Amino acid sequence: MMFTIILIAMLFAIPGGTLFAFDSQADPFKELERRAKSAASQSRDKSGIHLRLEELGRSSERDYQDFRIRQFGFCAASAAIVMVLLLVSNHSLLSALLLAGLIGAFVFVIIDRELTGQIKKRRQRIEAEFPAVVEMLTLAIAAGETPMSAMLRIAESADGELSKEFATVITAVRTGEPLHVSLDAMGRRVKSVMIRRFIDAIVTATLRGAPLIETLSRHAVEARANQRNIIMNAAGKAEISMMIPVVFLILPISILFALWPSLTNLNLFAS
Repeated sequence: MMFTIILIAMLFAIPGGTLFAFDSQADPFKELERRAKSAASQSRDKSGIHLRLEELGRSSERDYQDFRIRQFGFCAASAAIVMVLLLVSNHSLLSALLLAGLIGAFVFVIIDRELTGQIKKRRQRIEAEFPAVVEMLTLAIAAGETPMSAMLRIAESADGELSKEFATVITAVRTGEPLHVSLDAMGRRVKSVMIRRFIDAIVTATLRGAPLIETLSRHAVEARANQRNIIMNAAGKAEISMMIPVVFLILPISILFALWPSLTNLNLFAS
């Protein structure tokens, strides 16, 4: 019991001692934050965090550091809390360490999956906005505007993820980058097959002088058809999921209500 108390006290004393171990002239919390960001920037990016954050529009090194600090901070905090609770409830040190490590790894994976989920939701929003944006782009170019000015109009008037990507392209072009290079970077950043085909078609038509309005009109029709197929697939899955409570809950209760009077009468006759 005494060993458990000492170990718990050390778990709380180590962070405090770490803060006061820094230079007393500086703010210890700022120094701790600086060292944490330095350690986060030096950590290996084996799971492609940089690329996934870039797809969300968070491409700076500070965004990567903040994500890593949050990820490792939650892992360490959850592991420490679980370990303290297990030690207080008189579990062995080995079991507490093992379970705390498992909980920390679980939290690490959950935060990583959360980032992946954010990317998937953003891609779905972009693909849902794509047909309307392509039609707006087609109308603007058919009215006599250049692709650059049409994208600028959409970026200023529309409110969505795809309009933000167009704004990023325009910013890159204004800094001296060619339009086709900026569009290609957008296609690599979004990582959507639909957007990639659209970007390739625009770049090819721009470089070769092909009729751009026909290309955009064809992509608008394909985007509407693809969106219709996505909605039909979602409706089919929703219909199947709605059948689950009907088959496993409502139908058995209905059968029970129908058979219960007959079973009661049979029992009365038998008695």
